[in-house]
Amino acid sequence: MDWNQVLDAGDVDGGIINVVIEIPAGSNNKIEWKRNLKVFTIDRVEPKIFAKPTNYGFIPQTLDEDGDELDALIITNEPLPTGVYLEARIIGVMRFVDDGEVDDKVVVVPADDRSTGNAIKTLADLPEQTIKQIEHHFTHYKDLKKPGSTVVKGWEDIETAKQIIRESQERWTNK
Repeated sequence: MDWNQVLDAGDVDGGIINVVIEIPAGSNNKIEWKRNLKVFTIDRVEPKIFAKPTNYGFIPQTLDEDGDELDALIITNEPLPTGVYLEARIIGVMRFVDDGEVDDKVVVVPADDRSTGNAIKTLADLPEQTIKQIEHHFTHYKDLKKPGSTVVKGWEDIETAKQIIRESQERWTNK
């Protein structure tokens, strides 16, 4: 199935987007969507110390500045399996640079999260420790192979995340 044919980015202006899961939280497998093959592949296996602190996925019909679909970090209490999609509420964005390329990560939660009573609306609703763990992971996950090649530039709000998604949709349309 080609996720970019089945789904679009969703209701960006309304703050509810579609996200496809690539890597479950806690996994050290670097699973990637290969657009040209329309499959998920294991790109590499990372050391366990670099397991993902959140679920990791992409927003269909978007292209980030690095040429891949725009990434999303999906905050849930449990890992989500590769290849499922969910409607997700935008809560912010982590500004990120990987090997000199912009590689921002839109931060989302499930649009209907009865576990939390839909309590998480913005990044400020996340525990500070969660933000620190995510930032630490992305600052250091390439340290064994390419030390210093990743930089977390900061965290921004929902409106900035929406603007980044819109720009990525435009790149997709003009590709």
